[in-house]
Amino acid sequence: MPSATDEITRQVQEHSHWIVPLQTEIARVVVGQKYLIDRLLIGLLTNGHVLLEGVPGLAKTLTVKTLASAVKTGFSRLQFTPDLLPADLIGTLIYNPRDGAFTTKLGPLFSNLILADEINRAPAKVQSALLEAMQERQVTIGDTTYPLPDPFLVLATQNPLEQEGTYQLPEAQLDRFMLKLSVGYPTKVEERRILDLMGTSAPKLSVEAVTETSDIIKSREVVNEIYVDDRVKDYIVDVVWATRQPATYKLPLEGMIRYGASPRATIALTLAARAHAFLNGRGFVTPQDVKSIGTDVLRHRIGISYEAEAEELTSEVIVQKVFEGLPVP
Repeated sequence: MPSATDEITRQVQEHSHWIVPLQTEIARVVVGQKYLIDRLLIGLLTNGHVLLEGVPGLAKTLTVKTLASAVKTGFSRLQFTPDLLPADLIGTLIYNPRDGAFTTKLGPLFSNLILADEINRAPAKVQSALLEAMQERQVTIGDTTYPLPDPFLVLATQNPLEQEGTYQLPEAQLDRFMLKLSVGYPTKVEERRILDLMGTSAPKLSVEAVTETSDIIKSREVVNEIYVDDRVKDYIVDVVWATRQPATYKLPLEGMIRYGASPRATIALTLAARAHAFLNGRGFVTPQDVKSIGTDVLRHRIGISYEAEAEELTSEVIVQKVFEGLPVP
């Protein structure tokens, strides 16, 4: 292993001092959900947007709000509804009849952490306005383009069960989310702890800000320097290509995939693997980092065929089959 990797590992350990205090502070309010919290931290470390999917009542919104409270940064919660307008997000031009001039009023999107609650309830015009903000980190009001603050992170939630009054997110927007998380139920022990903490009409859920934005930005610089061996890079490319051409890799998935992951997935998988290594105190990426984060990066970037649906195969199952069928370097 190169000696430079030891230096990167030292920097990782030096600049990750804020991770444990932040996890501890969040754990004061959110019981369990370690997977969810770690993936949100990966979003922070990579400047990548995160989509949370799960049935109601699994603390998706609470976790995001708690994370925002524990970080000294701006926070906006946007409740998406079918009658929402783009101006409700990005702002608008206001006409002043006295002097005949227009003034710009910036919308709630001009913040650092954005909780887009029930994002799939917003119509297409709102989604397209959000798309520019997520990809370009800027918005256009009238003839003027305004840059969004740094960091700018969209943490969106959606309910997979209820379909009435919802709009399916377009593939182009789904691809802008670095991670799509499937939030599950807590364990029986965790649910008992939730009852002790929340089983009152006025639960005490105070959270203190324990992390500065500057700490996160410095950590991002270290994440970008984490070493990725050429064999691991080739493995990442093979994983993504196997979702497009499974027959080339002798995977029994022919006819199950309508379209595979894009090159943006290759970049996202590498970045997320680096952040996963950072959370584990390492200055280098292992194939296990790629496998650990792979499903969250790829599950929303693969289109399955009608044949796959008939056999009750999901995109998650297909990703797992890809990882199981490819040799690990």
